[in-house]
Amino acid sequence: MLAKVLSSTLIGIDAYPVDVEVDISSGLPAFSIVGLPDNAVKESKERVKAAIKNSGYNFPTKRITVNLAPADIKKEGTIFDLPMALGILSAEGIINNDLLADYLVLGELSLDGSVKPIRGALSIAVCAKKRHQSLILPAENQAEAALVDDVDVFGMKSLAGLVEFLSGELKIEPYRVDTAAFFNRTDASQHDLSEVKGQEHVKRALEVAAAGGHNVLMIGPPGSGKTMLAKRLSSILPDMTLDEAIEATKVHSVAGTLNSSEVLVTERPFRTPHHTISDAGLIGGGQIPRPGEVSLSHNGILFLDEMPEFKKNVLEVLRQPLEDGRVTISRASISLTYPSAFMLVGAMNSCPCGFFGVPSKDCGCSMLQIQRYRNKISGPLLDRIDIHCEVPAVRFQELSGERQGETSAEIKQRVNKARDIQAERFKGKHIFCNSRMNSRHIKKYCEIDQQGKALLELAIDKLGFSARAYTRILKVARTIADLEGVEKLQPHHISEAIQYRTIDRPLL
Repeated sequence: MLAKVLSSTLIGIDAYPVDVEVDISSGLPAFSIVGLPDNAVKESKERVKAAIKNSGYNFPTKRITVNLAPADIKKEGTIFDLPMALGILSAEGIINNDLLADYLVLGELSLDGSVKPIRGALSIAVCAKKRHQSLILPAENQAEAALVDDVDVFGMKSLAGLVEFLSGELKIEPYRVDTAAFFNRTDASQHDLSEVKGQEHVKRALEVAAAGGHNVLMIGPPGSGKTMLAKRLSSILPDMTLDEAIEATKVHSVAGTLNSSEVLVTERPFRTPHHTISDAGLIGGGQIPRPGEVSLSHNGILFLDEMPEFKKNVLEVLRQPLEDGRVTISRASISLTYPSAFMLVGAMNSCPCGFFGVPSKDCGCSMLQIQRYRNKISGPLLDRIDIHCEVPAVRFQELSGERQGETSAEIKQRVNKARDIQAERFKGKHIFCNSRMNSRHIKKYCEIDQQGKALLELAIDKLGFSARAYTRILKVARTIADLEGVEKLQPHHISEAIQYRTIDRPLL
């Protein structure tokens, strides 16, 4: 007897359809799985056998062959347990196979027949929508899958309950979620920029960075507030759009990093890897490549504290993701592309001892040592960082003063207004902020007058800025103008943007 159950597999962050074909024939008892299964899929025959028995059904003592088609795609994970069990029960006549044609089925089985959660439910729901099918998956994943419109999602807790549902004995309504409710939560951020004493010029730089999605590098002595400022940057980032939230959720769902109570990633990710991380941990990797930190921080912030302490080869792999907004990981068997449109925020000391340029401290570093320390961050990587900001030591008067700076909420209002301008400007172009402009957009939206050209000529010819730094300055200037609500770039916009390239200038 032959039965077929429709299922799906994950390749990167996308799901692709898989047909689970089950054939039961006479012969010595055997259970074989073909179609490029990995070890987790091969082991599913023991889980399926125990789950069927413990759910009150007889497991056939015949020759069982399961084919996962197409057979030339590697299948991994435990998501095929449930469709295999359904296929066996259908081939035995317990379930009418015609009832399965309208459903995409996935789930891991426990030995007692209960259904356990899986990864990538959101991507699988998108696949079900493309095939115009309903979706059956574990109850823990139904809220995540229901984020996709026009897909009927049915969450199941056990194999026996699923058989009753398909037989018409159990009535279950498709699960629905209110997407807007996730964005209406008013959880106050535990960090606020008003808590930072002094450093007003740094706060201004962070406001510009948040408004345009620009990369930032902060340079200053220990204890000047670099890490404190970086952690509070997330409190002024613009609210996520639904498209951005779904993109981020797909990555975290595939990586298995979604919290059990978290259905949709509505707060921008803030990732802070330790400086001992490997290049595979940062970019992603493995035999079947998993998302790395650059992808987990998609549409959010990747914060590298003590940036020169990271291995040089680890930092250099950031070049292509920073430029393209995506990362491609190639292995002998497969090549996968993950999104990685993140804001890079780095922090570093001004020299190995940290006190170069601090009047009250004696710096014992030679100029050669300082240059070597700063050269740990290569020129090509620095070129891709839009804003370089000096963070000096805070004076006692500022630390002990009662004066409170602007709150994150006040700054965020301006940031959101600037992002609204950018959203209208790039409508339909799948660009969310100024930092993602290409040369065609720069030419169209960053026109400058003669005075502005004179300032840029000085920066390029006298200060030695590169061609990439030139385009970065224009992008930052465009963001500064958006914060002011001005359409045409003014010379003071160009001037402020040039000031944010401090590390490009000679050391002395």
